[in-house]
Amino acid sequence: MKKKNKKVNAAILIIGNEILSGRTQDKNVTFISNWLNLNCGVTVQEVRIIPDVEKTIISNVRNLSGKFNYVFTTGGIGPTHDDITAKSIAKAFKIKYGFHKEAFKILESYYGKKKFNDGRKKMAKMPISSRLIYNPSSAAPGFVTKNVLSLPGVPSIINSMIENCKRYLIKGLKVHSKTINLFTVESNISKNLEVIQNKYQKNVDVGSYPFFRLGKIGVSVVFRSTSKKKLVEVNKKILSFAKTKKIKILKLN
Repeated sequence: MKKKNKKVNAAILIIGNEILSGRTQDKNVTFISNWLNLNCGVTVQEVRIIPDVEKTIISNVRNLSGKFNYVFTTGGIGPTHDDITAKSIAKAFKIKYGFHKEAFKILESYYGKKKFNDGRKKMAKMPISSRLIYNPSSAAPGFVTKNVLSLPGVPSIINSMIENCKRYLIKGLKVHSKTINLFTVESNISKNLEVIQNKYQKNVDVGSYPFFRLGKIGVSVVFRSTSKKKLVEVNKKILSFAKTKKIKILKLN
């Protein structure tokens, strides 16, 4: 892994009509986001879901690639006619699209020459200058083009090959998180949280999320930061105003 950087961010681009139609439930966003933060110190700051439409893929890849350190795409790199992600990314960056020599060899060896049909050969087509993300599950590799890492859409396959993305990433600082669950309503603590957020706006992100538990309404206060020290400070301030307001605390994380 490359030298650690302070702040490294990413976007995830989910490509597939099956996700938008509701036929398939996406499981990749949570997995990739958690993996990036815990293992690489990379924070996902935007997620988009788009259809298998070439112009849409091209415009979104170009836009996100310019905004973030990395873009992870999922879906659309299989053997069927609607798998157009690889070709679209080649067009987005104006790179020749064709058979990647190493990818072709990997797939030909995996399937054998007799069973290496046109559909399977299609999975070896990508921007020809791409670097490969090796796939221990089904052989068909993902690929890296510029700062865009393209992965398949099947969650189990992504899970098996995600570690092979590390070599292409600059490591950032891990974002730590703490949660305090309060039996109160948001309006009762909104001003207190605003004061805390304003004071720590450069170091800590503070959020509040209502819940209903044990027959009572409550609020989960979640605060995140790359600095454990700042989290401790914010934790103390939240506990302090909760005590002053006589708010019951359900659980500390």
